[in-house]
Amino acid sequence: MWTYVGRRLIQLLPVLLGVSVLVFFGMHLIPGDVAVLLLGEKASEADLARLRHQLGLDQPVYVQYLRFLADALQGDFGVSLRTRQPVIWEIRQALPITIELSLAALLFAVLIGIAIGVLTARHPHSALDTGAMVFVLIGVSMPVFWTGILLLLVFGGLLGWLPLGGVLDTGMAIRRISGLPLLDAVLQGNWPAARSALEHLVLPAVTLGSALMATIARMARSTMLDVLNLDYVRTARAKGLPEGGVVARHALWNALLPVVTLIGLHLGLLLSGAVLTETIFALPGLGRLTITSVLARDYPVVQGVVVIGAVIFVLANLAVDVLYAWLDPRIRYS
Repeated sequence: MWTYVGRRLIQLLPVLLGVSVLVFFGMHLIPGDVAVLLLGEKASEADLARLRHQLGLDQPVYVQYLRFLADALQGDFGVSLRTRQPVIWEIRQALPITIELSLAALLFAVLIGIAIGVLTARHPHSALDTGAMVFVLIGVSMPVFWTGILLLLVFGGLLGWLPLGGVLDTGMAIRRISGLPLLDAVLQGNWPAARSALEHLVLPAVTLGSALMATIARMARSTMLDVLNLDYVRTARAKGLPEGGVVARHALWNALLPVVTLIGLHLGLLLSGAVLTETIFALPGLGRLTITSVLARDYPVVQGVVVIGAVIFVLANLAVDVLYAWLDPRIRYS
């Protein structure tokens, strides 16, 4: 197992190198001049040339990339052109918000998706099955931004049950420990802040996780239908075991592998969907930081965010592969 993990970590290096090449040269293909954006269109040519020299933008692109790569290997992604703060500091401020949102969305998608899949598989072709599959089809078909707008309109605007955006209520603050607002509030015993953070997290998490939830529900229903018809499940029923125990202890465990595979394939969609979700709900996470930096042509921040996102994505997929062996002892990695 550890040999396999080590080999996968080594394979991470060329992947990150390819990502860095694509994002670096891709940013330089975007029309516009960073110096003009920073100083304004009325700046003199002398001032523009001086700023380009200070930022190293007057050097050949390949020289700029090699300098970026050498610094990135040491964990230094440069300084933001927009805020003049170190890029790694900007990422540390934004990353916990995205992590909390992604974990909440994943938890919602897995729990609700598996519950719907198991319930409909136990009652196939019933009114419950038909209604659930229609609901799931709507969830798969709805784009993230449209789901977010509808949830904001209904639960935030018309009903007023949940906040419209942000992380905490106005005037409420918590001491930063991990950077995850809900976790920090709980660790400090600040229950009003914890309730506020949870309320602010509900709509973004449902928005981000709805498509994955629907996909998991369809996959769980399909795999459960197959497993429930296998011989060992019929044998367990013939022994007089209660139906709930048969489903939970025998059928569900073996039906989880395809679902875990599906989750691993869709982890990247959670990260990409966070860009729109964080923009809609005004969450100061990596997604919103990326949009702001792209519009401002803030090269260092965009490059740092994309590289860090690639690392997270690859490590998450590695964790899913390791989870296979835990779920199914027959799987062994050499």
